[in-house]
Amino acid sequence: MDLNLVSLPPLVIEPHELEANLSDDHLLVVQITKPEKYAEGHIPGAVLVEGFRFVRVEKPVMGLLPSADELSCLFTSLGMTPDTHVVACDDEGGGWASRFLWTLEVAGHRHFSLLNGGLVAWANESHPLSRDPVAPAAGSYAVELHDGPVAGAGYILSRLGADDFALWDARTPQEYTGAKRFAARGGHIPGAVNLNWLETMDPDRHLRLKPEAELRALLERHGLTPDKEIVCYCQSHHRSSHSYILLKALGYPRIKGYPGAWSEWGNRPDTPVEQ
Repeated sequence: MDLNLVSLPPLVIEPHELEANLSDDHLLVVQITKPEKYAEGHIPGAVLVEGFRFVRVEKPVMGLLPSADELSCLFTSLGMTPDTHVVACDDEGGGWASRFLWTLEVAGHRHFSLLNGGLVAWANESHPLSRDPVAPAAGSYAVELHDGPVAGAGYILSRLGADDFALWDARTPQEYTGAKRFAARGGHIPGAVNLNWLETMDPDRHLRLKPEAELRALLERHGLTPDKEIVCYCQSHHRSSHSYILLKALGYPRIKGYPGAWSEWGNRPDTPVEQ
């Protein structure tokens, strides 16, 4: 794959770097938002994807993985092939974009980047916006799911208490303690540390990730160190997908995401809960 992105960071890219590569045939910008927001202005050439297209719901459990066939249809409809370099963005700080990228990794796709700051940074820093609809190119994609990036409830239960295991709860403190509850039971997975995903963003830099040194120090204070296997979760593995991509960008070697997350754990009668 001959792509000019070799000079860019391997995972997180800046708006000016993306703009310089928009004409590259191997590049696909995926903008995760609502159709009305997309129509108001999108990155030139970006294709629209709504979040419901790459998550599965089995109420009360939210945020589950779609099937391989469903993802194959989605990726093909977006014009993707295994050689496509996907840049994902959204208008909310990167949660939806990161969930899409995590899904790509589960599907075995390796060429992808997160737009740092997403549409917030792009639009507020005078990069071009278009209102022209985009018809995806022809694609062909057969997905085979990989469980490496995935931690289910059974896996987490098998690892609880291990010295080299950590759980990152990316929800709000109120959700973590159970003061605010969105499942049958409130609280958190035993041993999980609470680091609200919003604390990793810099609101003064259009919701970009905080500088690397700050992030490493923040993670260290919470015991989320590279020597541990870290499972990220929130209510539905939306916010915690952002945590996953952050850890991946920092080079953490053993990371997983928990699809379903608290919407599964907190609604099961057989999982331990702390408050």
